[in-house]
Amino acid sequence: MQERSSPVTIYISAASDLMAERDALARAIVELPVTLAWHIVQSPLEGEPLDRKAVQTADLHLLIMGGDIRAPVGLEWYLARRARRRSVAFLKKNVTRTPAGEIFVREAGVQWHSFKGAADLSRQVQHTLAEFLLGKAKHYQLSAEEVERLKALLEEEAEAPEDETDRSAGHSAVVLSQERFMPSEGVALDTP
Repeated sequence: MQERSSPVTIYISAASDLMAERDALARAIVELPVTLAWHIVQSPLEGEPLDRKAVQTADLHLLIMGGDIRAPVGLEWYLARRARRRSVAFLKKNVTRTPAGEIFVREAGVQWHSFKGAADLSRQVQHTLAEFLLGKAKHYQLSAEEVERLKALLEEEAEAPEDETDRSAGHSAVVLSQERFMPSEGVALDTP
């Protein structure tokens, strides 16, 4: 199989009040049953710079909204829309929103997908990404086995348990599959 020249870039816009969700999403993306390389970029935490290029060139932009619209999430949303990036918005249920958060939810002009917690969000994002990848299977050079595994994932209707493990992954990362990419730098981690 011919290598794809660059990883699939996913930009996650989520404020620091959603750390559990940020962590869960990074894990959920790399656990998809494909051998693609992923470049996962998340909203910077306090003191970190915003990666404008990543949000403007992302293959998929995910907006995750909790109780408040915090900097730089609003700017990331604006940049993604202006660059015509494909975006999907998720809204956490049963949280008290600030007035600014309420206004943003009402006026963002998007279809919100509600979620209960990190596990529910992870399941929904995996389904969203599976549909996205299947729609671009030829572009991403997915094998027949990968296509079948993604289709099987979409057919799973059982909700994931609300068991939240403490395996932090809430920062930006590049994840390469050893099956498709041989890294020239860094350290390859073997999975048990």
